[in-house]
Amino acid sequence: MQHDEAAERVRQVIRDAGVSQREFARRMVIDPSKLSRSLGGTRRFTTAELARVADIAGVDAGWLLGTHPEQGAAPLQQTGVPLPAARPRRVRNAAAAGRPPADSGRPLQIVRQTVRLIAEHGFHSVRVSDIAEACGTSTAAIHYHFPGRDELLEAAARWCMDEDTARRAAGTADTHHAGDELRLLIELQTPYTPQQRRQWSVWLDLWAEAARSTAVGELHVEYYRQWRATVAEVIGRGVAQEVFRPVDPEAAALSLTALIDGLATQVLATTPGEPGTSAEDMHGALLRYVDATLTAG
Repeated sequence: MQHDEAAERVRQVIRDAGVSQREFARRMVIDPSKLSRSLGGTRRFTTAELARVADIAGVDAGWLLGTHPEQGAAPLQQTGVPLPAARPRRVRNAAAAGRPPADSGRPLQIVRQTVRLIAEHGFHSVRVSDIAEACGTSTAAIHYHFPGRDELLEAAARWCMDEDTARRAAGTADTHHAGDELRLLIELQTPYTPQQRRQWSVWLDLWAEAARSTAVGELHVEYYRQWRATVAEVIGRGVAQEVFRPVDPEAAALSLTALIDGLATQVLATTPGEPGTSAEDMHGALLRYVDATLTAG
């Protein structure tokens, strides 16, 4: 698919969502300037980014990715997004055209299975053939959407970031007291459940990879900038509400998020039920830290 076609389809999705580009960038967990450049044609959308757009907007990923435009018509028209006409291309075969194999319209399934396998085995132990088997598809289909391991890791990172952001937003949506909201954020970041432990396991792999990969490192910086900004905003609101002491919100957020990461690493290194740092230990330590350093007397 031509880049200008992809950009136009994303523009249509954003218009249909009725939000600003900046807000849509936040939902994608991408820097607004990158989204703007991609929409303006000076930067190419990655496959992972297009998959995230499809997931967020609830549109057909194949239509957005240009892999099967006809199949995208029904769900897209239901959301009010008009379908542009597909451009015919004269090619000798599917490979020359860049068309995917018949079973390849599954980028979101690929990402989710990649996340699961990374959590269970570690990124460098997961082969493309393992992901293909988990998806019930071929390695050719995986490589069509994600040509290399870097693209798969980036997609997995963005999916985890978006899931984490959405979970926090849903969990604190009805909370207005800053002290209660900060305690809810702490609870949501504590790996109590198997799913939360899997999420944290993926984060540990991403941290290690961020030290070696520029692309993943940029995602890491981007995510933590947003996460710390969220915590700093809550702390700042708590200072204004006089439930927290008059502290520097950004410095306090840096300390608190670093403590969350360190304690979560200890929890992940401990088998549930065995001696070590439990999720309950982590949660209790964080609440005591908030009471000792932030809560107004």
